[in-house]
Amino acid sequence: MSTAHPATAKDGLVLPLAGSAEESISSHGPASTELHPAPGATATLIGDLRELFKVKVTTMVLITTWAGFYLGSVNSGISSVQRGLVETLVGVALVSAGASALNEAIERKTDAKMIRTSRRPIASGRISLFQGLVLGLGAVVLGGFWLLFTTNLLTVSLALLTVFTYVAIYTPLKRVTTLATFLGAFPGAAGPMLGWTAARGQIEWPGVALFAILFVWQFPHFMAISWLYRHDYARAGIKMLPVVQPDGLSTVIEALFYAVVMIPVSLAPYWLGMAGLPYAVIATVLGLFYLGYTIRFSRILHATGETQSRMFARDLLKVSVIYLPLLLTALMLAASVK
Repeated sequence: MSTAHPATAKDGLVLPLAGSAEESISSHGPASTELHPAPGATATLIGDLRELFKVKVTTMVLITTWAGFYLGSVNSGISSVQRGLVETLVGVALVSAGASALNEAIERKTDAKMIRTSRRPIASGRISLFQGLVLGLGAVVLGGFWLLFTTNLLTVSLALLTVFTYVAIYTPLKRVTTLATFLGAFPGAAGPMLGWTAARGQIEWPGVALFAILFVWQFPHFMAISWLYRHDYARAGIKMLPVVQPDGLSTVIEALFYAVVMIPVSLAPYWLGMAGLPYAVIATVLGLFYLGYTIRFSRILHATGETQSRMFARDLLKVSVIYLPLLLTALMLAASVK
């Protein structure tokens, strides 16, 4: 990330100037009176916006939304390759990005205390609080209206409820109780349900099954993250389970419980007739693989040092982000056409 001029970096989105004021504005002809961005300033701004809108998280939301829309379309006996898919993804992307920006605005002080998040644009002052709030609210409002005009009222309502739960409930409760992780799993699982309702216009059991898969999947994933960064969370006063109960036993029990539950939950699409036996076999194998790495994660209780402990957590984290796309891909490929 490039170094900005001190007088302009604090102004957030204002591009820093190259050199001194005398070099930028002088009497040596028209060309010398132009304001030139410092080298790398545009790249820095783009990087800050990517971080503000949490592009990686938003991309994962879009993948799960696409899966829900695809499966909803298959259930209706129509192709998912249609304008409605693009319109849904655009609206969900805006709402998700806006929620992420609002989250960073609210958490700017705690982010500044954590090594992992201290360089986020609002926490570090490269984007002001006002600018972050405007960008976040603007994206949510624009996305909401977009979904209203291109999908249906149910999808808009669910999307805005997701934003409210994430920003107004989950985010502030992280500093109060470990239950925030449980509550945060609800908005975290909304993607496929939004896709399903955009395609079908109603909440149905197959859509609920997709929601349940995302909901349960998050817990081993979150336990791995919270263990990896437990010292950072403690520094910021965030009540993650490994912070409140640092021996790791509760963290392991919660991760194992949901990894076990993940197997029957991932088979729900098979029992609901959404996919055939090949999917059930693949889902079972993937579930056992996920469970195996969660059992391995339990070795943090007897790790010989911090390096080994982090290795177990990092391996589970990697497996979790591989497991979910593979499971959804298998379900989409094996989906039964109505």
